[in-house]
Amino acid sequence: MAKERLDIHQHVTDTIIAQIEAGTPPWRKPWTGGAVGACLPVRHNGEAYRGINVLILWAVASDRGYASERWMTFNKAQQLGGTVKKGEKCARSVFYGTFEQKDDGQSDGSTEGESKARIGFAKANNVFNADQIEGLPAEYYVQPDPARDLGTEADPALEAFFGSIGADIVSTTDPRAYYRPATDQVHMPPVGTFTNAARYYGVLAHEITHWTGGEKRLDRIKKFGNKAAYAFEELVAEIGACLLAVRLGVEPEFDQSAAYIEGWLEALKAEKGLIFKAAAEAQKAVDFVLAAADAETIAEDDRAAA
Repeated sequence: MAKERLDIHQHVTDTIIAQIEAGTPPWRKPWTGGAVGACLPVRHNGEAYRGINVLILWAVASDRGYASERWMTFNKAQQLGGTVKKGEKCARSVFYGTFEQKDDGQSDGSTEGESKARIGFAKANNVFNADQIEGLPAEYYVQPDPARDLGTEADPALEAFFGSIGADIVSTTDPRAYYRPATDQVHMPPVGTFTNAARYYGVLAHEITHWTGGEKRLDRIKKFGNKAAYAFEELVAEIGACLLAVRLGVEPEFDQSAAYIEGWLEALKAEKGLIFKAAAEAQKAVDFVLAAADAETIAEDDRAAA
């Protein structure tokens, strides 16, 4: 009997999916400051949403960065003394109900034998998160967790490396890490607010990998037209961060990757070769960063010798 040929793409993809599904630890933001995190959505009165509404409002809150768990209609916000901020867009929740429909089989107008059938229906409600509304009572808002300086110090060698590649890296008290294509900037929270230096540089490596995809460099980042494209770019960035961390002698923090696990799973299951494409793009990104750092080192040596 002929031995079945191993599909390596499928094998690797299945292995990665199995590892993810086996129980990746919940994502831990490795710096202080910011909102307290995701929470189950509830109505204005604290009544919990159920079923599809949980998924809908979770997705909207995650996409738009809302911290409050409370959602309500425009009219309810007004009743509570609040005002929806100008330009804010609503989310759609689904309301399920029933109504009674008379079933009269009499052709002569008689009501004898009349029965009532309950018919189910669904309708959409336009709702707003409390973060979109001004003037509500204080309990409707989630107060941000203030950033705390944990005393973590920068690593001089790593600072010099990342400073040599030509990226515009800015740090402010804004407790978010991101690459913004519109300004071509990488933003990082202060290193002192991170739990340790390795996590700081791991996050920075992730954002720097995004930076390599800018139009002026590898031109990998386009407008994300769908979730699959976004998941792919995040997968590239996380693989790139891990590869770069190893090259720099920093232990990769794989548990940070879990923020994108669901998107990865969906994308990986849809296309078994996606992990290979992402790894190839990540390697290009790391090569670009290392080449940029080497070019700056050579330029400094030439200036010193002049």
